[in-house]
Amino acid sequence: GLAAAAGTDLSAQQATERTVDIKTPDGTCDAAFIHPATGAHAAVIIWPDAFGLRPSMRDMAKRLAASGYTVLVPNPYYRVGKAPMWEDASKVNFQTERPKITPLMQSIQADGAVEKDAPALIAWLDMQKEVDRNKKIGTQGYCMGGALVMRTAAAVPNRVGAGASFHGGALVTTNPNSPHLLAPKIKGKMYFGIATNDDMQQPDAKVKLKEAFDAAKNPADIEVYSMAQHGWCVPDMPAGQAGPIYKKDDAERAWTKLMALYKAALV
Repeated sequence: GLAAAAGTDLSAQQATERTVDIKTPDGTCDAAFIHPATGAHAAVIIWPDAFGLRPSMRDMAKRLAASGYTVLVPNPYYRVGKAPMWEDASKVNFQTERPKITPLMQSIQADGAVEKDAPALIAWLDMQKEVDRNKKIGTQGYCMGGALVMRTAAAVPNRVGAGASFHGGALVTTNPNSPHLLAPKIKGKMYFGIATNDDMQQPDAKVKLKEAFDAAKNPADIEVYSMAQHGWCVPDMPAGQAGPIYKKDDAERAWTKLMALYKAALV
């Protein structure tokens, strides 16, 4: 998992890592702050999946830092408790853990939660010497984190230059607070990598996403990964009934897309 998510051991050693506490309107958010050893760089916020801030998410941040980004991985569940809630998601039985997972997810998915958190996290980043404030901020999210990316980009539109959702959940719903309805507020360039089983369950989601961003005159890059299942980018994703979910070749393709997005938009 480490090698897949963080590249080489050398890359991981190039990053400086510490746990930080960030004041928000709702309390204190613990987060991983990972950056190159020297210099100021474009900042990135990683929104985790339902299993939260844990080593696999830190490894992704280390890989980003090795590519020259300053990265913040917030504990999305700080309103409930400190991270990690789980150390290794591959050992979690989602069905038996659902009574624990559901209220955690609800704490960050509640209306107004991200809208309070994102400005506070970005304001904190902009006070750090490791962040180049002349460059836009990026944000990426996995599963649950996909919608959090959209809400972050909409909450601080003048600062967020790019957002990427990988196997994002509930991006298009029938609710009045559906994330896709935020498209007119989002100024950053957006990328959506969609799992094939998510696309099968909701084939019109990609269409509505495209229509929303086209109408906002900010066309999004939307792609279905035809051989990848929900969760394919995360190395410690629990196995499904058909076997492992993590799919390295498609995860690397997604990473290449992410790097191209950031290179173009975080300027």
